[in-house]
This record gives sequence, structure tokens and C-alpha cells, in this order.
Amino acid sequence: MAGERLAQGLEGLADERVDHRFKALPPDAEGRTVGELAAERRNLFSDGFTTPVLALSAESVAHNLALMETYATRHGLAFAPHGKTCMAPQLFARQLEHGAWGITAAVPHQARVYRTYGIERIFLANEVVDAAALRWLAGELAADPGFRFMCYVDSLRGIELMDTALREAGATRPVDVVVELGAGEGARTGVRTEAECLELADAIAGVDTLRLVGVAGYEGEVPDATPERVTAWLRRLVALAVQFDKAGRFTDLDQIVISAGGSAWFDAVADVFAEIPELSAPVLKLLRSGAYVSHDDGQYRKLTPFNRVPEEGALQPAFRLWAQVVSRPTPEQAFLNAGKRDAAYDLHLPEAQVVRSGRDGTLRPADGVTVTGLSDQHAWVSTERAGDLEVGDWVGLGLSHPCTSFDKWQLIPLVEQDGTVTEFIRTFF
Repeated sequence: MAGERLAQGLEGLADERVDHRFKALPPDAEGRTVGELAAERRNLFSDGFTTPVLALSAESVAHNLALMETYATRHGLAFAPHGKTCMAPQLFARQLEHGAWGITAAVPHQARVYRTYGIERIFLANEVVDAAALRWLAGELAADPGFRFMCYVDSLRGIELMDTALREAGATRPVDVVVELGAGEGARTGVRTEAECLELADAIAGVDTLRLVGVAGYEGEVPDATPERVTAWLRRLVALAVQFDKAGRFTDLDQIVISAGGSAWFDAVADVFAEIPELSAPVLKLLRSGAYVSHDDGQYRKLTPFNRVPEEGALQPAFRLWAQVVSRPTPEQAFLNAGKRDAAYDLHLPEAQVVRSGRDGTLRPADGVTVTGLSDQHAWVSTERAGDLEVGDWVGLGLSHPCTSFDKWQLIPLVEQDGTVTEFIRTFF
């Protein structure tokens, strides 16, 4: 049923009409459906696309999906990739096809998108205290016995708000919750001490609208993170689960959930979760990394754990933003027609990688070409030689931080190596 719902939702995406809402699509495609345009298999460079245009490499996306499936399987991990990275049901479907247990969300809106497309298992990595969202959640759980949902708790007040809202909503199923252990003083959300975690467990046991199913947290927020500090925190998380289990906190569960894992330390998660002792029920070792699906040419290229374990494989950056040289005022300066509206810029500036000649379409490395700044709709570029760029050239840019790349584009061409567009990835931010 869930698979049918997802398939129907994806068919609906293909039936959307191409119009002014979607940047960079060929003007002569106006009125076609997205599916019809994809079936034409147009070339990104020669068949009417306008710049700037963000493209995803079909080959790299496929490689990354397969690599993380293999990694999770090899290490005995369940996988709920964080969907806030891409907010793209087509990519969720591929992640599920590649063995994902479910999809992680950060806020209720994201969970609503997931449910619209039939996602049956959602891990929401936040405390949910919005009464309207909890009413919606109670309705979803009542309407679909197969729907599994869990979220964080990290405060007594949060438990009180959740209980009140769920009782007022007439909830017929308890909401599964995990106690979030904070990553340390000065970290983000989460309970700071084990004693406070026990208080929360007591409070959860005192209400019938919530059910404690495990513990979780985010090791990416460990202050001044090193392998040793991250490992120490992960062992605290596991020890908390063991303590809860010995105290009978997990009675009558089919599974105990222990969850962590961003995109920078999942190797440490795999190592420590391999140490989890036998508990009173099988353990769902749930990894939540999300940036892998596209990877990047900046932040995650530097942080990926595969740099530390190269024998496990390597992710491939899948994004390339193509922009055109629209001004060449001096031999040392050029301007592209992509800016903050089009490119991630919160962590690092885009990286010029390749130049496609505006005269004959030949490709050459972007040697001597450097992006030095972004305006709203321009990239500032420095050049070492007068002949490095000319007006009309296309420049392929690598981006840093997938989470702030996807959100600037509602429809993203999925492009094969030769430039053939095979699909359009729809996002919902």
C-alpha cells in the first residue's frame, strides 16, 4: 500500500506542467508535463536550457546510493537518511529501494511531505511541541496502523505539551519517543546529564500518550570534535540505553532504538554501535546521514568519514551549477549570472571546475578561474590570464553544503555524463 502511494505520488510529479515556476527549463517546453520533457532526453547544453542551471549527475547519485547501502549493510546498521537535505520524494524512493529503513525529518512540515508520498517510517530528530502538528500526527497514526513514527524528547515541559495535545486530540496510539542525549556543554539540543535523562524516562512512564522506545542524539554537535571525543560521547549514548534496559524501561518492545549519525562521523557510529551488548530486545541501530546522496565539492568532501576509511569506498560529488559569463570588464575580472539565489554560500563559495566554450562547446579545466564572491545574481570571478574566459562561456561550479543547494531549486535536471537529461528531481522546501 505504501509503495503504491509513493508510486502514485511520483506519477503525479511527472504530470506537473512546465511553466515559469521552474528556473532554467527550456522556454519552448512551456505547457509540456515534466514527464514529457524528461522523455525527450534533451541535452543540457544544446537543447534550450537557460543559465544558471543546477544539474545532478545521474551516475554520481547512483554510485552514492549504492555505496551507502553497502556500508550500512556491512556494518549492521539500519538507515534513515535525513530527508531535509534534498526534500525530494524521487530521491526518497531511491533511498528506500537501496535499503533505507525510513526517512528522517527535522520539523513537522517535512513529515507531512513524507506522508503525502506514502513514507511509512519517519524518525523526527527534534522534540515536537506544536499542538497543531501533534493533532495531525495523532490523526495519521490512527488512520494508518502501518505508519511508524518516532521523535525526540529532551525536556519535562516538552513531555507535558505533547501529552496535553495528544490527549486533547483523542490519540488512539501512543507516540514513540527517544530520549535525546545532548552532545555536551555548549552543544545544540538534548539532555545534558544522565540524571536528567532518567527524569524524562520517569515522566514518559507516567503518561499513556507516549512510549519510550530508545535513545538518540547527534554526534556532529560534540564540541571541538575529535575521533576520541565523538567516540566517548557515543559510548555514553550506548551506556544510557543499557542503563534504561536494565531498569526495565523497555519492557514489551519488539525493538530498542539507538540512533545517531550525521554525515561527518558515521564511521565512529558504526564502530561504537558494533559494541552494543545484547539487550532485552533486538536493537535497531539507526544511522541518519543525509548529505551522502549528492555529496559536495566543499564541506563534506573534507569531512566525509570515507577520507578516514578509504578502503570502504568514496562518495562522488553530484552537483554542478552551470553559469554563463555575462561580463568581462577587465582581464582580471569576470562575472557569471549565478549568485546567492542559485548557489550554496553559507559555508564556502562555489568552486570553478570546468569551462565550456561558448564558441564550440569544448571543455577545459577552469585553471586560473576563482570565484571570489557572490551577489544576489552574480558570481564575482578573478582570472589569471585574459584568455581564461570570454563572454558567453559556461562555467561549471562545484558547490559546498548540499542542504543549502537543493533548497534553491524546485526542479533539478538529472543529467548523464554526456549531458542527456533523463529526469527532473522535484523538491519541496
